[in-house]
Amino acid sequence: MIITNKEQLVYEVKRLSVIAGKVILGYYDNDITVEQKKDKSPVTLADIAAEKVILDGLKKLTPDIPMIAEESVASGKIPSIGNQPFWLIDPLDGTREFISRNGEFTVNIALIEEGRPTLGVVHIPAKELSFYTSGLSKAHCRSAEKDEIIEVRTPGIDGYVVVASRSHRDPRTDEWLKSINVKSFTAAGSSLKFCLVAMGAADLYPRLGRTMEWDTAAGHAVLASAGGSVRTLDGKDLHYGKPGFENPYFIARGKY
Repeated sequence: MIITNKEQLVYEVKRLSVIAGKVILGYYDNDITVEQKKDKSPVTLADIAAEKVILDGLKKLTPDIPMIAEESVASGKIPSIGNQPFWLIDPLDGTREFISRNGEFTVNIALIEEGRPTLGVVHIPAKELSFYTSGLSKAHCRSAEKDEIIEVRTPGIDGYVVVASRSHRDPRTDEWLKSINVKSFTAAGSSLKFCLVAMGAADLYPRLGRTMEWDTAAGHAVLASAGGSVRTLDGKDLHYGKPGFENPYFIARGKY
């Protein structure tokens, strides 16, 4: 089954991500209570509340499409997806950034078809900024003032601008970076890193650490529509619907 009404669907998903973002900001301005999940990662009431908003909204929009959402999976609620389209949802990507109040956290919603993210929305509540694609057109960046098409850039001859995780930098990434000509390096949180490559603000985002499919799918969709790619270390396209929903290491790239 292939979803055909994606232009209208992405509009509704954008709207839903903004509503979830406002729920998150309601917690952001107050004391943040942090708990630990079984995998030792942090979770807050904002994660849970935002996920409920998204799940309720998607159920109304697409009642026949299963939803794989981070906090639901953590509580053991994992619907069967088979070979059909499914949603991947991270209601608050960058929980550590949310807790530290640096603004670099996102709402991620992506539609997966035949193992690929074909529609994606990355909303940044603290900046009132959304990156999105319907998969049928270019990638967009929407702010309160304008909606513009974004695309990746060709790296300069003086080296690559690299963006990597602010909270999950690891020795493997540092070692990989030694193999390329790095012009400059910047750190960022959440799926914002994909968006920086998609809009031509960076050339590479290497991730040689653990990620889950809901962490990457929406940003992957935006980057792919902007002309970039997300591939594993052996050069294969990153795909979705894997057992356990865990990603291998990957490199997100702009234009080459």
